[in-house]
Amino acid sequence: MYTIVKTEVEDMRDPESSRMKHEDTEQQTDIKEEGEEKNEMEEKHPYQESLITEATCSENKTQTEAKNSFTCPQCGKSFTRRDSLKEHLRIHTGEKPFGCHHCGKSFTRKESLKYHSRTHTGEKPYMCTQCGKSFTFKNNLKVHVRIHSREKLFICPQCGKGLTCKKGLRDHIRVHTGEKPFKCHHCGKTFKWAHSLNNHLHSHSGLKPFNCVHCGEGFTSSSILKNHLKVHTNERPYVCSLCGKSFIWPGNFKEHQKRHTGERDHVCFECGKTFTTAKRLKEHQRIHTGEKPYKCTHCDKSFTQSGSLKVHERVHTGEKPYHCPSCGRSFSQLTNLVTHIKKHCKKSSQ
Repeated sequence: MYTIVKTEVEDMRDPESSRMKHEDTEQQTDIKEEGEEKNEMEEKHPYQESLITEATCSENKTQTEAKNSFTCPQCGKSFTRRDSLKEHLRIHTGEKPFGCHHCGKSFTRKESLKYHSRTHTGEKPYMCTQCGKSFTFKNNLKVHVRIHSREKLFICPQCGKGLTCKKGLRDHIRVHTGEKPFKCHHCGKTFKWAHSLNNHLHSHSGLKPFNCVHCGEGFTSSSILKNHLKVHTNERPYVCSLCGKSFIWPGNFKEHQKRHTGERDHVCFECGKTFTTAKRLKEHQRIHTGEKPYKCTHCDKSFTQSGSLKVHERVHTGEKPYHCPSCGRSFSQLTNLVTHIKKHCKKSSQ
């Protein structure tokens, strides 16, 4: 009781202190009401947090756009570095400042030249851990590994053949369609594959930058040189597991295997006839198209197959390369020799 009275008395004696105490009480009340009002606002607007998140994302996007400050004036593509934009612009200008000192081919990127140089140096830094085969490019190794796993992700919709890579499927489909999108600007000849066109272009320039270290012969591509080297080493790396026959070329090995499996995956959509190789199918299709690209230089006669032309030209040249081992008689065609030998056999049996 004494304390209360004393306090009241002191307040009465010091009106300024009483006023300040009253103001402090009102201020605390205002702060409490403001906090309660804020809580009420949060309860009334539950999506406020999502708005803040959106604003944050928008701010981050603005910061990312600010980083990509180098924009291509041609196509609008943006880059974070000036060097990247400079390199990109060469796509539009066609500038190729990085030239190969081996063959003269030029590139827009230094990295592309580095990869290309491996075709001349023979560098193959990517090795298969399962068979030891090496590759020039990492992607080639990636595709090769699928041979061991027998993974064929890309299926031809026309014949059902499985391919290990998307590019392989795209190239394979041209066997069915006959599409030849790569055209030589010198003579107009068209090709199914880009590497075939590149090799063909050397025939116009006469350039053969790939030389054999054994005989010095020049070739238009590294792949042709690689195959040629097997002639000197007598290397026959492709061995048939069924009959033991070995081959120098992978194409011949693959064609041979189809004789065991009976696989004929190249189909003529005109008559349904099937073939083991694309070459055989192409030759057959000329029966339907009437195309005869092989013309005799001695007369106006033309043929659907190069072999037929070769046999025909012997009529003009008089060449007779097939000799009978019994009597020495010569023939211009193998079939004639076979027929002749049978006559000897009949005489000997009588």
